Amino acid sequence: MGRKWNNIKEKKASKDANTSAIYAKFGRELYVVAKQGDPDPELNQALRMVIERAKTYNVPRAIIDRAIEKAKGGGEENYDELRYEGFGPNGSMVIVDALTNNVNRTASEVRAAFGKNGGNMGVSGSVAYMFDATAVFGFSGKTADEVLELMMEEEIEVRDILEEDETVIVYAEPDQFHAVQEALASAGITEFSVAELTMLAQNEIELDADAQAQFEKMIVALDDLEDVQQVHHNVELGE
Repeated sequence: MGRKWNNIKEKKASKDANTSAIYAKFGRELYVVAKQGDPDPELNQALRMVIERAKTYNVPRAIIDRAIEKAKGGGEENYDELRYEGFGPNGSMVIVDALTNNVNRTASEVRAAFGKNGGNMGVSGSVAYMFDATAVFGFSGKTADEVLELMMEEEIEVRDILEEDETVIVYAEPDQFHAVQEALASAGITEFSVAELTMLAQNEIELDADAQAQFEKMIVALDDLEDVQQVHHNVELGE
């Protein structure tokens, strides 16, 4: 899964470069998750997960607290969680996750981002079956063997544990996110370069230079949409 890790790093790096947009997206997601469940992170695992993700993107605590306080105050904004699936150049596949208060606007904008960049939207289920929902953690301070031993001691089944450039990467089932996080915390690992619940392609493809340039333009256009939270794909981006 080394190539998948490269893609995760690339995606995170591109988001890190656009801090104001990332803060807004996380503010919205935190508000929605806190409003749907308990606004106390200790009682709301989904909220804890989003907070942990936000920390890896250096989202200020003030923004996190403001979103949660807004949910506590019974904010009147309501958002729909949507997933769009589509195709890019040369067999590339894309999944777009969005939170929106205007479904028609979001659908139109996502369709346009696909269409203007050599892609097209597909029907529900046309792409998702080629991806696996996965919890991913990246961190330093332990070796892969030490982490494997820890997971065995805690009786946590994970898909894979790799070590690359002094970073240990753990891939696990989505429902094991909190179990893995708590096991790592018990071993002193509380800082993560990546702590994501994402969609990983079962098989990645390579594009030629022209197709990749067009594909990356499409991904940027999708990611830049205000309502889009995450974009997943099956293209190997490389280093």
